[in-house]
Amino acid sequence: MGGVTSTLLDTVQPGDRPASGAVLPPLRIGPLTVTTPVVLAPMAGVTNRAFRTLCREAGASGGFDPGLYVAEMVTSRALVERNVESLRIVTFGPEETPRSAQVYGVDPATVGAAVKIIAGEDRADHVDLNFGCPVPKVTRKGGGAALPWKRQLFTDIVKAAVDAAEPYGIPVTVKMRKGIDPEHLTYLEAGRIAESLGVAAVALHARTAADYYSGEADWTAIARLKEAVRTVPVLGNGDIWSAEDALRMVRETGADGVVVGRGCQGRPWLFADLAAAFNGSDERVRPGLRHVAETIYRHGELMIDYFDGDEHKGVRDLRKHMAWYLKGYAVGGDARRALAMVSSLAELRTLLDGLDLDQPYPGADAEGQRGRAGSPKTPHLPYGWLESRDLNAEFEAKLREAELSVSGG
Repeated sequence: MGGVTSTLLDTVQPGDRPASGAVLPPLRIGPLTVTTPVVLAPMAGVTNRAFRTLCREAGASGGFDPGLYVAEMVTSRALVERNVESLRIVTFGPEETPRSAQVYGVDPATVGAAVKIIAGEDRADHVDLNFGCPVPKVTRKGGGAALPWKRQLFTDIVKAAVDAAEPYGIPVTVKMRKGIDPEHLTYLEAGRIAESLGVAAVALHARTAADYYSGEADWTAIARLKEAVRTVPVLGNGDIWSAEDALRMVRETGADGVVVGRGCQGRPWLFADLAAAFNGSDERVRPGLRHVAETIYRHGELMIDYFDGDEHKGVRDLRKHMAWYLKGYAVGGDARRALAMVSSLAELRTLLDGLDLDQPYPGADAEGQRGRAGSPKTPHLPYGWLESRDLNAEFEAKLREAELSVSGG
């Protein structure tokens, strides 16, 4: 492997391996068996092939099964229209197995057609459906976390996806939130519906759309969903910043595995910690700045490869990761600003080499929450969306156009 993974084990702090071994049984997603029950959450603009590669390599660095790594959300309409960037999202590297794609949509026929493309063209081994996105450009169209409120629409979309994937033996899973707000919760009903329609697993981000990314995730909701959904795995998502958080989540909720989102931003080695933890080891990665710099540079190389050799595009896309990578390390403001504006691989190398690379791991300052947080927000919904659980003809007509203006979230 490349520079990052070759040094990964040098940063691991060894400890005793408990005789008990694995914490949970293997996660079974239809025909797929994932020994380490950890899933990388799809995050728009983050979990492209370059970042997935770093996470997968880290997860496998201790000799463990690395888990499941889901690509960025792809809009069903754009995929059906064979948009170049959408097809790029569902184009996986030869080393990626199993391959996991996530589809967003608000029209059952279009979602079914998109899943048929993914399954029929052998683009992925697993398809996840997005019913959890809280961002306004998605919810104002009735999508993401807003959609399960319309129970028949939710049912029709899940059924269309499962039916499209079934002939190809591709499992379909659902990722959702608790609901729109505390007065409009949908997750228990949606979980039971999805289970009855033949999904292979359900995942819950234990916040509402109104919560956005604020406050603490309500892990008790994951436990309630686990009680309600009995025949397929239930995965928990929300506030997993460390391997210890993941172990605590499954212990407190009974979840069959975890989904990790913001906790790995700027920290792909979290998957090494998670793999070790779920396999009964207390080894953890504690990187000094040199290791972080090597990871950033390799990330840049992988980004350029992802964008077919377009160096400027690849390095520019890397910029958003810099603050996450450097959290807690003593890097001056000028260096941080320069890295956040880097435009070439050579410049990146020079800037990284100019840092104090002998800095050790800074401890708690490098840990904890990262990425988006903010405060609760009033969800943006189609006018009159909450007046009925049913979908009237006016909403149905609007939904046919909704996907055209949604490209991520």
